[in-house]
Amino acid sequence: MSNATEQPKKKREMLSSFSIIFIVLIIVAIISLCMSSVTPDITAATVGDFFMAPVKGFEDALGVCLFVMVLGGFLGIVSKTDALNTGISVLVHNMKGSELAIIPVLMAVFALGGSTYGMCEETVGFYALLSATMMAAGYDSLTGAMIVLLGAGVGCLGSTVNPFCTGVAAAALKDMHIAADQSVIIGLGFVLLVVSYLISVFFAMQYAKSVKADPSRTLMTSAEIEAAEETYKNDDLAEKEVRLTGKQRCVLWVFAITFAVMIISFIPWTKLGVDFFEMDAASHDEVTQLTTDDLTKTFAEKDLGKLEVKGEAQYTVTKEVTDNAGWSSLLTGVPIGQWYFPESTTWFLLLGIIIGIIGGLSEHEIVDAFMTGSGEMMSVVLVIAVSRAVTVLMNSTGLSTWVLQSASDALAGTSGVVFSVGSYLLYFALSFLIPSTSGMANVSMPIMGPLAQNLGFNPAVMIMIFSAASGVVNLFTPTNGAIMGGLALSRIQYSTWIKFVVKIVAAIAISNMIILSIAMLVL
Repeated sequence: MSNATEQPKKKREMLSSFSIIFIVLIIVAIISLCMSSVTPDITAATVGDFFMAPVKGFEDALGVCLFVMVLGGFLGIVSKTDALNTGISVLVHNMKGSELAIIPVLMAVFALGGSTYGMCEETVGFYALLSATMMAAGYDSLTGAMIVLLGAGVGCLGSTVNPFCTGVAAAALKDMHIAADQSVIIGLGFVLLVVSYLISVFFAMQYAKSVKADPSRTLMTSAEIEAAEETYKNDDLAEKEVRLTGKQRCVLWVFAITFAVMIISFIPWTKLGVDFFEMDAASHDEVTQLTTDDLTKTFAEKDLGKLEVKGEAQYTVTKEVTDNAGWSSLLTGVPIGQWYFPESTTWFLLLGIIIGIIGGLSEHEIVDAFMTGSGEMMSVVLVIAVSRAVTVLMNSTGLSTWVLQSASDALAGTSGVVFSVGSYLLYFALSFLIPSTSGMANVSMPIMGPLAQNLGFNPAVMIMIFSAASGVVNLFTPTNGAIMGGLALSRIQYSTWIKFVVKIVAAIAISNMIILSIAMLVL
């Protein structure tokens, strides 16, 4: 057969997050079968345990999954108004002639989005816009790509209230009855974000200036340059005058306020001595007389409150009941500073509708945009549910307890520095197997969080170790769809991106480990 008639070989595809998680689930089941015969604390997983684990995992993660779906609907409505895309376009055009200054500004915008709501896939559309704009200004398309990829990437790395990263991780620990201090998560996330952002901006600016001064110093190959010029050289996108409408300006303000309120709502203000959000709060004592049988039933259903024995088999329970949790609890019944996924879900649902109305969308357009946005999040929802199955199976077989105990024994006496660096490297390696931060959080945090607590370390710092390590891997892993899609739009080969980003990854990883080691020692 001649070469002309030979069929090209099919490109080998990477395993999806779902397949990887199911493989992990199978491995857990097999380990339980093998270990049950030698370790009395471990029970062998049955066929029923294996197939029911994903369903039970969905049940455990229902609150998180619902929030993710509503957040997707909210973003779908915002996207329908075209306010966010237009806003960034206006910023680009207003800085005409000062394009070098665009780099730190836009990277900060993308970083803020990544840190607060996990902005990643939503950035793909910006690669074409910024590639065309930066090429028109005398740079290359790699300069445009790095603004988006590094900006959003370091934002996710330094997650503060990112529901897909720190939010899911904190929820996984809460299910283990471990409270993660949100003030530590937000504060440490901010430090990681700022340091990683400064490192990225430094390398990006240095590269951009060198290419502007001497185009031959580009890392792009001749084939990539030719492809980029063919696509964007004569594109007039960078020359068009784009303006925000009054409605779009209002949408952007409400969009910003929505996330600002969410950020504020997660900070435990009362622990910081601030009672502003709980002003006018009122409560009263509820007194209940119980018998022994009633007491047993109540123990199983709810918190008892203050228990007093009033004679044989007679008890009085006094419990504080909230009449008014303060002015900020009007919308959800829970004051700002004590919000969690149910309250945030309600907030984003309401503000999504308000943004749709402000943006001039009809009732059908609001509903359709919400449904479309929610549908686009279903893969994330399913990853969360399926990954939680690993935890379900490990708990039901006793493997999680055995792993924790074994790890605790192995790490007994380990310093905070060794523990934090070791955990970071562990997450760095695991993130190649499970690139989804939501999936990684659900699989690992129920093990690593309690382990950190058992060793006397702060579980909130462990959440940030996970966030930082998985975030730095997602700056270059080929299993990240947003990276591969964005680079393709900018006409950049993956190998070219690796040449540019390797030094940045190394610098960020080293700085992360130093910051996290210090945090593990002092927090």
